[in-house]
Amino acid sequence: MSEFSVEGILRKAVDGGRLTAEEALQLHEDADLVSLGKAADQIRRRRHPENLGTFVVDRNINYTNACVADCSFCAFYRPPGHPEAYRLPMEELLRRVGELTAMGGTQVLLQGGLDPSLPLSYYEQMCRTIKAHYPQIHLHSFSAPEIDTMAQVSGKSYRGVFEALMAAGLDSMPGGGAEILVERVRQAVSPKKLSAAGWFAIHRAAHEAGLKTTCTMTYGMVETPAERVEHLVRLRDLQDETGGFRAFIPWSFQRGHTVLDTPPAGGMEYLRMIALARLVLDNVPNIQAGWVTEGPKLAQLALSFGANDFGGILVDEVVVGATGMIYRVDKEEALRLIRGAGRIPAQRNTKYEILHIYDEHDGTFRDLSADSVAASSR
Repeated sequence: MSEFSVEGILRKAVDGGRLTAEEALQLHEDADLVSLGKAADQIRRRRHPENLGTFVVDRNINYTNACVADCSFCAFYRPPGHPEAYRLPMEELLRRVGELTAMGGTQVLLQGGLDPSLPLSYYEQMCRTIKAHYPQIHLHSFSAPEIDTMAQVSGKSYRGVFEALMAAGLDSMPGGGAEILVERVRQAVSPKKLSAAGWFAIHRAAHEAGLKTTCTMTYGMVETPAERVEHLVRLRDLQDETGGFRAFIPWSFQRGHTVLDTPPAGGMEYLRMIALARLVLDNVPNIQAGWVTEGPKLAQLALSFGANDFGGILVDEVVVGATGMIYRVDKEEALRLIRGAGRIPAQRNTKYEILHIYDEHDGTFRDLSADSVAASSR
């Protein structure tokens, strides 16, 4: 165990020291939430001194719900051939992307079930067609389990799959399918799905191919606190190796309409995970709050517990919604929540480049130039 007290471990983290797994576990178990959040916020302020609360205007498009993984935590999927299984036609994909661009959106996340009947060319065609019609859209799409399925079907290596998708227009990849990156947990909740080692191999291959990704965690299933910490440390290790993660996003397991019956994680546990992630992931630049699962008020609080980003203003979301947990946040509400957390709202793109900065003026929001940020934050 660490030679430090909780207070000493927090001081070490704030001073820029790297936490060991033992120290992180001690904070998870023993640190009071206020002290943990205060330390994480200090680190956030040092990493992001401009005091922005960023968000991206994006759309999740779930092109199919047909899936063979049978994950116990998923309420969205249907087995291939099920009467409720679907596959969106290309015309519908383009319609949805067009709606997003008309709203000023910049990012599309294509994600679907694991359907071995779909060839690699199907995914290439999706990317190529969307880019042909909307070249300005950033395709932040697919997930490690989907890439694994594409590799199995095509016979290509992970690197070969990425090279094919990138040539068709793929710009980056989200961190979906991580859940808890410890094999005991994965065998308990999703034994047919990609292993933890496979998830890391795919993200390493993406980074080596020049593709940036994000990393995630779904906690509150059957994992122990030590396994949560192991998940974070393993992400940190890969980031040391490749530098390919842009952000980390945790969210709590939503059990509605699933077969996995575990007690729901509460709001205090969510804030603890956000803060702990900011302290442990000293090499991941951005920590994202998750209003889709946690609700807008808790996501707003997360901005004071180490998160610097409010995530996506999703035009529609159906995977979490399938559990019965449905929140809606539009751009105006996001601006209000970010401002209420004491931050300057800023719209970003997937690369975390700032597109617009907003401030409040006479009860409305106006766009500011980037040159005005310093004056606005004083």
